[in-house]
Amino acid sequence: MTAVTDRQKLSYIAAQAADARVNVELETEGMTLNIGPQHPATHGTLRIVAQLDGEQVIRAEPMAGYMHRGYEKLSEVRTYPQVTTLINRIDWLGSFANEVPFILAAEHLMEVEAPPRAKWIRTILFEMSRVANLILFLGDMGVQLGAVTPVFYAFRDREFVLDQIEKATGGRFHPNFDRIGGLKDDLPKGWLESTKSSMDKVRSFCDEMEDLLLGSEIFQERTRGIGVIPADVAMQYGLSGPNARGSGIDWDLRRDNCIGLAYDELDWKVWTHPDGDSFARFWVRLQEVREAAKMIDQLCDGLPSGPVMAKVPRIIKVPEGEAYVSTENPLGEMGYYLVSQGELTPFRLKIRSASFNNVSITPWLLRGVYVPDIITILGSLYFILGDIDR
Repeated sequence: MTAVTDRQKLSYIAAQAADARVNVELETEGMTLNIGPQHPATHGTLRIVAQLDGEQVIRAEPMAGYMHRGYEKLSEVRTYPQVTTLINRIDWLGSFANEVPFILAAEHLMEVEAPPRAKWIRTILFEMSRVANLILFLGDMGVQLGAVTPVFYAFRDREFVLDQIEKATGGRFHPNFDRIGGLKDDLPKGWLESTKSSMDKVRSFCDEMEDLLLGSEIFQERTRGIGVIPADVAMQYGLSGPNARGSGIDWDLRRDNCIGLAYDELDWKVWTHPDGDSFARFWVRLQEVREAAKMIDQLCDGLPSGPVMAKVPRIIKVPEGEAYVSTENPLGEMGYYLVSQGELTPFRLKIRSASFNNVSITPWLLRGVYVPDIITILGSLYFILGDIDR
């Protein structure tokens, strides 16, 4: 048998190296990953179609529509008082807040203004809806990263807030309490004191989240520098609420366009964060829960006396016209464009929901990230599918 010479060995190695180079340069077919459709806890049914190159996302598309219920069209065959029952269920975690901009739009067309006491109670319940909504986000963000304990704390302390909403309105998730011209009822005896007590529990919860999550090295590694949204991109996609303020945009409708609520009579602050990443969006929401508790305390202490309902016709017919009113809801800007022809029902109703715009950025935002970061980024955007599939 002929011995293999050193020259033949080198030739063989060179040939293998050439083959390896060819194989590296060949294009390989990527993978399409379906995330969903599923019901991820409280968010709703969403599907993300992600095209991968290895573990990196090269393209991602959100596929909505699995929960569509046609609120805008259904409103055309509902009387104005009945519409609040529908819109309670858009963002089901902050349901009372959904009622307010619609009622304000109808009041604008009717040239009716709610009494001061009703305006202050509306603001209290609006901020309590924000607290109940964002508490769940803060706990759920831990679950997205594998930490189960924070969400147990969230469900525990959120109950205190929901108890107060139920005592005042009779409804835990869907109050249907707002009325054109004011509110259904006044507050029950002792409600203000128990509400302030519940806000103490909310502040303690925020401190616990700061220790459990913000103080965790794992949480910071998984959120800092992940899912960065520059301020100019956030504005191009129409982001609002904490997602915009987490990119350093100092804009809040409660301060900048206060309509029909008592924010201009309170001492409070709009929080922003310059980084625009998943950590920043979490941090802004944590501060907003603290700020909401502070505002609720002020509202309870300074609540004016008087009626909670203005004089309005027993049968509501909104005069012919059109109006657009938006408020700073827990998820961002929610607006109602109301068109009336002077009938018992709206002629047209167009809803500008926060989650629809906030999720629209995902194809841009998820491009180039790694698969584990998809869930982190989606969690930090915080959307409710009822707010999209309206």
